[in-house]
Amino acid sequence: MLVTIWRHGEAAPGRPDRERRLTDRGHADLRRGAAGFARALESRGLPLPEALQASRWVRTWQTAAYLAEALGLPAQEEEALIPGADAGGVEACLAGLPASAHRVLVSHQPLVSELVDRWLGEPGLVPSLAPGAYAVLEAEVYAPGCARLCFWAAPPDYGL
Repeated sequence: MLVTIWRHGEAAPGRPDRERRLTDRGHADLRRGAAGFARALESRGLPLPEALQASRWVRTWQTAAYLAEALGLPAQEEEALIPGADAGGVEACLAGLPASAHRVLVSHQPLVSELVDRWLGEPGLVPSLAPGAYAVLEAEVYAPGCARLCFWAAPPDYGL
């Protein structure tokens, strides 16, 4: 099973935190990143996602909208991806998915980098995910040290 962990794009300062919106740069990065994501997967022989889940906070929902449009998938809200959530809740969401599944999870720091480090079992193998960055992992089960890194990418060029 593949999981892509995507950090929301660059967000403007503001209060309340849950209503912060993407900056112009955040929008530009996500347009570029979302448009090239399918090509990046295809070039590595990896399947396209069949599900897209995101935190309900505005900046993650805006990020998910770019991915939904590029991938032709509906975005679904996932409570386990909001700030303050823990890795165990995300692991519970992934439990029981078929081996062929590919899911995109859009969330926040520190959760996104915590998940990558936890599942790879090697902190720092992927740099802390910057706004708009993502990592694609593969595992039979998502638990500490059980995943392998397929690739990661970050704005502004996403390695394209």
